[in-house]
Amino acid sequence: MDSVDLEVLKSSVRWLDAGHRALLVTVVKTWGSSPRPQGAMLVVRDDGLVVGSVSGGCIEDDLIDRVRREGVTIARPEAVKYGITAEEAHRFGLPCGGTIQLVLEPLSEASNLRALLETVERGELVARTLDMATGQATLGPASATDGVDFDGARLLTIHGPRYRMLVIGAGQLSRYLCQIAAGLDYQVTVCDPREEYTDTWDVPGTTLVRTMPDDTVLDMKLDERCAVIALTHDPKLDDLALMEALKTRAFYVGALGSRRNNAARRERLKEFDLSEAELARLHGPVGIYIGSRTPPEIAVSILAEVTAAKNGVSLPTILQVEGAKAAREQAAGAGSTCDA
Repeated sequence: MDSVDLEVLKSSVRWLDAGHRALLVTVVKTWGSSPRPQGAMLVVRDDGLVVGSVSGGCIEDDLIDRVRREGVTIARPEAVKYGITAEEAHRFGLPCGGTIQLVLEPLSEASNLRALLETVERGELVARTLDMATGQATLGPASATDGVDFDGARLLTIHGPRYRMLVIGAGQLSRYLCQIAAGLDYQVTVCDPREEYTDTWDVPGTTLVRTMPDDTVLDMKLDERCAVIALTHDPKLDDLALMEALKTRAFYVGALGSRRNNAARRERLKEFDLSEAELARLHGPVGIYIGSRTPPEIAVSILAEVTAAKNGVSLPTILQVEGAKAAREQAAGAGSTCDA
């Protein structure tokens, strides 16, 4: 599964190769409520075909209509604003009077998109600087903490995986989870020393390593933009990863298992000299409670919790697996008492 931005880049290069003109549109600034964040992109082909998104759909419709009527007529990048007045906010579907500023960039060889796409597909993080006066784009190194920067003369955007995810175990659940995680812009590493699982691993966009999980955690030098998810059900593998991951700055560390297994895991991890604060960081049972039973549903549940943690959203206990199941059992018990 491609990320949204990767789909935009691939389509842009493909359309240019086919001889089409195309307009790359990037969100550079928002005020108030806005459907899409800074850096969001779409590309519009000269016949109105579009890939990507910069709003809830209404701005896209306006851009498509403009290209269909006029073609890609601008010769150099230009900045435009939508939603300045309440009438425009209503017309373009911007909630609460929000305003969005976009850079419209007519694509050409000077856009340097092929080199950008190749760098991103190698899993590298890269900064692209667009000169508004000339339309020339240059590439350079970037860090995960960099963001969109637009001063009217140049536009700096960051491309590639800004978050990393380490998944312990190459089983069936991991396949679904990693496919979705790649689409969420994670640079995914799967660690499993068991040959019976790794020999059949073939998920595109992921890196497979066969080293021991604790060594992998140390080698990856996890930071605050990393997530670790243990999925093997094998304490010899999961615990090794968790005991090291909980000591790092990873924003999310979780493990699959029942409530009983999770309690036993916490007792085992105490033997590794983990502090109470470090143990408290462990998400387990992993995921939010959506009644999931199949591997794809469980993957969605897990990544929903990871996404909340990444975005700084604190989930109420009733949404967490342990809290939700305990509440259901309590409700069932109260119902039995009333019936009696």
